[in-house]
Amino acid sequence: MAQRFGGKHSPDGAPNNSAPSPRNPFKNARINPIGLRANLMSVPVALLLFFSLFSGASGMAFGLLGAASWAAAWMMLREGLKAEAAYNERRVAKRPALPRKILAAVLVGIGAGFAAWKAEPGAIIAAVYALAAVGLHLAAFGFDPLSNKGVEGIDEFQQSRVARVIDEAETHLEAMRDAVLRAQDRRVESRVEQFQSVVRDLFRTVEEDPRDLTAARKYLTVYLLGARDATVKFADIYGRSQDPQARSDYLTLLDDLEQNFAARNRKMLLEDRSDLTVEIEVLRERLQREGVRLDNS
Repeated sequence: MAQRFGGKHSPDGAPNNSAPSPRNPFKNARINPIGLRANLMSVPVALLLFFSLFSGASGMAFGLLGAASWAAAWMMLREGLKAEAAYNERRVAKRPALPRKILAAVLVGIGAGFAAWKAEPGAIIAAVYALAAVGLHLAAFGFDPLSNKGVEGIDEFQQSRVARVIDEAETHLEAMRDAVLRAQDRRVESRVEQFQSVVRDLFRTVEEDPRDLTAARKYLTVYLLGARDATVKFADIYGRSQDPQARSDYLTLLDDLEQNFAARNRKMLLEDRSDLTVEIEVLRERLQREGVRLDNS
């Protein structure tokens, strides 16, 4: 759907003195991990289904089995790419419980074996095509993350609690993004993305030190839930009436929330730094008592 472009040089653009403090909107931007290569995997599924309709009973059966395997591999690959993107985005993450990309490669090999058997029956030929398909799929899309990242020295129970809270908070952010699209206002969408960037900074801080979860839980649950509900109500009202007062009130709310989340994040970072300073001083005193000479500089 076409949308009007907005900005400070547009007729209805906001003047510079009323604009919020600029932030990099791409700092925590998320790129859709499902690219063209993954979407192209639907083409062989459709082609195999089409040509199977003109084969005999056995050919149709093998063709349908091959198309079903490829369709399942396509869906599994999409989920694997999403899981890998989430793993790469976080500094502290566990490997996916199910290696979806590897499983997708196996399903591609099974589908290729069925397709080869349909064209030319023979176990050896089907096995050769299946192994080649598995290898090509792994070469194109790679393996799943097979090891945990950044979990050394972190309580596993606390990290699981953090993961659950952040997953729930991400759900609220996605609901905000989907709801604000109904308002069809590019500036409001940009402000929501900027607010999400600030919130995800808080996510990263809590992930790096799960002890901060207690101080940040109210922000990640209650405040984000309220922001989501306010966004839904604003989108419904503004989408119908284009009320400028509702738009102004909503932008003011985002400004207040953003400042509170940023302040909470800065405070937790300062507290973490203070804890580090205390630990360093304690270690220095212990080394000095044991006769280790330290350079005061």
